[in-house]
Amino acid sequence: MSRVSKQQAWRKSSYSGVNENCVEVSLPHWRRSSHSGVNNNCVEVANLPGTTALRDSKHPDAAVLAFPSTEWEAFVRSVRAGQL
Repeated sequence: MSRVSKQQAWRKSSYSGVNENCVEVSLPHWRRSSHSGVNNNCVEVANLPGTTALRDSKHPDAAVLAFPSTEWEAFVRSVRAGQL
């Protein structure tokens, strides 16, 4: 059994019946970059199993960029080290 982060929200599938035989779906927890300003020009990040997703906070229903978590972590390390 996998562990679920407290940051994930669960909801019943819209295809679930009234007899409690349902599937629950986990929604990603989006968080804003700590470097975002007050003008909402922000990048939001969500950690999913094995994947890191990015979206524009001004357009949350638009396309999402998804990267393997290992690649995203390598990118963040490179930025913090001043390599990019």
